[in-house]
Amino acid sequence: MKVGIVGAGMVGSSAGYALAMMGIASDIVFVDRNAALAIAQAEDISHAVPFVSATTVTAGDYDALAGTRVVIIAAGVSQKPGESRLELLERNAAVFREVVAEVLRASPDAILLIASNPVDIMTQIATRLSGLPPQRVIGSGTILDTARFRSLVGRHLGIAPQSVHAYVLGEHGDSEVLAWSNARAGSIALRSFAEQVGKPLTEDERRAIDDGVRNAAYKIINGKGSTYYGIGAGLARIVKAIAQDQRDVLSVSIVTPRVADIEDVALSVPRIIGAAGVVADLFPDLDAEEHAALGRSASLLKERVETVKLG
Repeated sequence: MKVGIVGAGMVGSSAGYALAMMGIASDIVFVDRNAALAIAQAEDISHAVPFVSATTVTAGDYDALAGTRVVIIAAGVSQKPGESRLELLERNAAVFREVVAEVLRASPDAILLIASNPVDIMTQIATRLSGLPPQRVIGSGTILDTARFRSLVGRHLGIAPQSVHAYVLGEHGDSEVLAWSNARAGSIALRSFAEQVGKPLTEDERRAIDDGVRNAAYKIINGKGSTYYGIGAGLARIVKAIAQDQRDVLSVSIVTPRVADIEDVALSVPRIIGAAGVVADLFPDLDAEEHAALGRSASLLKERVETVKLG
């Protein structure tokens, strides 16, 4: 399968590296306004390929995206000093207007995988600009937050994070919702599992895990400037589900008809991912507090996206 990556910065290149190391794609092509950067990333990754896979990694212009089944969009602009969030969003919307049009011109049947932040709003903007059905415009959403949640719970319980079944819902951001009420380890309710292994999840422990998930990006950014390895692996995981039609359940963001009484908003809930993109949405049972928090997250995202001018 051929995969395109528009935006050869740290997120795009980390996704490309993860895809190549996992051997998911037969071909990866980088496209970037800075052609020299795209070429450099493609060359660097291609030199790692002989150790693990047979993926071909190249760089080119938008025409090189022809035949791609998935195009990761990791392009965007950085916030200027004194610039408001709304101004940044509108500049990124302008970038997406050009990028989405060029991607679909070259590869009209591709699934768009959005990585640019704020990812939920950019996913909704990309859906509007493209005119594609929401199932084919997928934001990375809370796939990374969910991985952080599972990692921290697994660390506390002394088990592999792959044995933790728990999701982060809503916004990829401050209003995200950790769904504790339906979390499980193996097939056992999380609280019961924790008690059985002698590592109870006290309120203090839960608060510490919540803080670790919610503020992980800030900690990483303070230490090294940006996050990219985690989301790069998350993007590769989504592509794998599409490439192999795995029907995996992953927490990703698409425009959703109705969530907690909020209509037409992009946010994350667990969704089944296959060759056609999102196959089905899943709405987990939540307690009253979590349901209300998800509604607040949806409302916040809806308010933000409605302020962005696309004309």
